[in-house]
Amino acid sequence: MQDLSFIAWCLEHLNYGTIFLLMTIESSFIPFPSEVVVPPAGYLARAGELSSWGVVLASSLGAIAGALINYLLALWLGRPLVYRFVNSRLGHALLLSEAKLIKAEQYFDKRGAISTFIGRLLPGIRQLISIPAGLAKMPLATFLFYTLLGAGLWNTILFLMGYFLPSMVPGIDTKEQLVEQVTKYSHEIGFTLLSLVALVLAILILKHYLKRRKVPNN
Repeated sequence: MQDLSFIAWCLEHLNYGTIFLLMTIESSFIPFPSEVVVPPAGYLARAGELSSWGVVLASSLGAIAGALINYLLALWLGRPLVYRFVNSRLGHALLLSEAKLIKAEQYFDKRGAISTFIGRLLPGIRQLISIPAGLAKMPLATFLFYTLLGAGLWNTILFLMGYFLPSMVPGIDTKEQLVEQVTKYSHEIGFTLLSLVALVLAILILKHYLKRRKVPNN
């Protein structure tokens, strides 16, 4: 209960430090959505209480820090201990499950390094995608690059929603109303982004295939 009270206090006192801390927690094992952190911070930036760049930077660095915790734990502990923790009472209290972890691993195995980027855009995968990256011993520089890319994109979108939605959608007069609207739209935006990424990748693969076909065989 004290931990929840501390998180609630941080949400009520958003600044660059609490944004970083909350996003670190959100990106590691403790489950609560980034939608309750970044959009309200965007709301405060609109009011002139925070800097736009400061919000995006603090939230993205926090997401990287939390993802790095999961990555390093998976790297050091290995698969047997990670699965034992997930199946423990504490793991269940954190809303972790073996099924979710298997899903994240399968997603990572199918898509390789790029899944670390794409996974940051998907609800249910976002927090866990760092674990299979650690289990697979992905190079740290590659992991950090794709995590920064995905987290930066997602946090920028959430920030823009918090900044602009109050002027675009009637009835948003408080941070609570803003969070409700952002949560409503965020899943659709995440899957739309995923579709766009998949389309771009398909075009690149097709171009590469056609280019190879044009090269004469020696």
